[in-house]
Amino acid sequence: MVTIRVLRAGPLATLQDAGRPGVLHYGLSASGPMDRGAFHRAGVWLGGAGSTGIEFTSAGISFAVEDGSLSAAFDGGAFSLNIDGVAKYWPTRAVLKPGSKVDITPGADGNYGYVRFDREIEVTEVLGSRATSSIAGLGGWEGRALRTGDAIPFGAAIARRPSQHPRPTEVTAGPIRVIWGLHADRFDADTRQAFISRSFRVSPQLDRMGVRLGDEAGVFAHTRVLSLVSDAVVPGDIQILGDGTPIVLMRDHQPTGGYPRIATVISADLDRFAQLRPGTEVHFEPLTLAHAQEARP
Repeated sequence: MVTIRVLRAGPLATLQDAGRPGVLHYGLSASGPMDRGAFHRAGVWLGGAGSTGIEFTSAGISFAVEDGSLSAAFDGGAFSLNIDGVAKYWPTRAVLKPGSKVDITPGADGNYGYVRFDREIEVTEVLGSRATSSIAGLGGWEGRALRTGDAIPFGAAIARRPSQHPRPTEVTAGPIRVIWGLHADRFDADTRQAFISRSFRVSPQLDRMGVRLGDEAGVFAHTRVLSLVSDAVVPGDIQILGDGTPIVLMRDHQPTGGYPRIATVISADLDRFAQLRPGTEVHFEPLTLAHAQEARP
């Protein structure tokens, strides 16, 4: 048996796998990693990883190996990593032995980081996935965020393949690309033009459900209260709330929404958007659906 013990966990540190797509009709979002690219890279660079890893937020996480040994890979954002008191490069991979202590603390950029292991985390699948759904309270570790003292067990080692070397990833460059949303025509032409020509700012009010944006330019300041019949929403939808606040829906979004969606962040840019820290200025750039599909990872 291989076990790690959580020594410190920032808010919303959770177990995630690729998620549970196809269950929206049950009232559940797909969940899964906020930065899917970083989660995937950690598994590739490890050369064989269990489907489930740890997602942690900008506060970081610390854990110790209590029994056995295992390999781990680290990616996402830009964090500071110490293993047994020795500073390591980020991102990287490492062999963890019994007694090894891993301490991840905030770095220069990013909201989310990942640890993948060469063993499968032994938790029960719910609807075909081990991903934690923060809004529904299911999956992952008892349906909740990780806490100090949790002892996470692992199964057999995963067959290894040739691994690749990690490389740094830029998370803040360029505008965030969008396609016009289902309700874009409910906003007048001047508002739509201002939406793509003015800037917004990532607010401190962000989590796995959504990211509120500061509208310092007053793009939606004079938008009348709009309310619609609720219908299905998807990650990346940009809703305009009744008070004019824009909110970008994320991986644990509610299943339906009754506010108009002016645009949707394309899937190729949603990882990058998720990593933008509070205070970051955001510009949106519209694409055609065809171009959005071409950019799809």
